[in-house]
Parts: sequence; C-alpha cells; structure tokens
Amino acid sequence: MKTLLTLLLLAIPTAWAAPSAQSHAEVRLKVSEFVQEQTQSMQGKVIVKVDEIDPHIVLPACPGFETFLPQGTQLIGKTNVGVRCKDGWTLFVPVQIKVTLTMLTASHPLQQGQLLTAADISSQSGEVSQPGILTDPNQAIGKILRFSLGAGQILKQDMLRAPWSVTQGQSVKLQLRMEGLSVSSEGKALNNAAEGQSVQVRTASGQVISGIAGADGVVAVRP
Repeated sequence: MKTLLTLLLLAIPTAWAAPSAQSHAEVRLKVSEFVQEQTQSMQGKVIVKVDEIDPHIVLPACPGFETFLPQGTQLIGKTNVGVRCKDGWTLFVPVQIKVTLTMLTASHPLQQGQLLTAADISSQSGEVSQPGILTDPNQAIGKILRFSLGAGQILKQDMLRAPWSVTQGQSVKLQLRMEGLSVSSEGKALNNAAEGQSVQVRTASGQVISGIAGADGVVAVRP
C-alpha cells in the first residue's frame, strides 16, 4: 500500500506541485542595492548590513517585487526597508546603517541663548546613529543655542536657531510693495521671528497684520 501511494504521488503532474517560494537571498540583495542607492549622497563612510529574514517566512515567488521606504523611516541606525509584490505580499526587512563622519562638537561649555562663533566649535570623528548631526562649521557659526551644552557634546540642527531679526514688542517698519508702488507704516511686533519667518504686527490703529521679518526691523507685507 505504501509503495502504491508513493507511485501515485510521483505520478502527479508538475503543474500540480506547490508554487515555488521567493528566495530570501534575492530579497536581501534587492534591499541592499536600494539602501546603497539611497545613501550614496550621504557624507562620511556608510556601511549597510541587511539582517537575515526569518526562515519560517515563506513567500510565493514574485518576479517583479519592489523595495520602498516606509513612511517616517530614516535611513540611519536600525531601520526597516519594505518589500512588496504586486500579487499581494509585503515584507519589512531589518537593516542596520552605520555612518562614520567628522561631526561638530562644543569646544567648551556653552550657554542657552549664546551666539556661536568659530571658537565655540570643535570636531571629532565617530559613528552617527541619528539624523541632523552638523558637519560644517558654517551650519553653526552665527546661530543661537536653544539650550546649554557641555564640552564635547555633539551639535545637532535642532539645537540651534537663527538670530531673531524682530523681537516681541519691538517697533518695526511695515513695508508693502506692489508694482510701481511702495507704502510704509509703523507697528509693534507681537512675536519673535528670525529673518524670513512670519511675524504679526499691531499697527497704530490696532489692526493686526501678518508679514515676513526682514533685516533692520523691516517687515514685508504681502498685498
């Protein structure tokens, strides 16, 4: 009986065999190529490691699968890259991205509200595990610290802001420019704003007008 069953199974046409599974190695290669392409413009040395896919995961073979970056995902540190097949399956593959570069640090203790100069900045080489690290002194010099930093602490974009061009309560000059016409008036700023940022101004009549802060206390008003 056992021999007969074996013969019957062997006699089943190939068309009835279980569908082939998608190669994990092929998926990992595609993910690696995708990450290498997406990070090629990054500064420093980038090392990409695509983790092994759980061998218990079996996916139907898909000749046209594609890779994508899930919404909100950043290509640095431990992250995930999506892989999907038009036939219906989606897989998220763990990836480790190590970036080594020269980053800016505080050369000595720095105080909140301090205007940074070249003397306040040093640099060191190391591995970066988060985005926003500053690498060019021009990104920091002339900016204001949002909070105090210790000596040697790494500088990030969100630690700095541009100097205020307009401060709350300051008398400002409102300037409206149209084709062939320029109108000016006075007012008081209702909020702080760096150059290029939005600011609200109360005029002498009590009207509140929104404009864009410029240099020397000038606020440009759109017609």
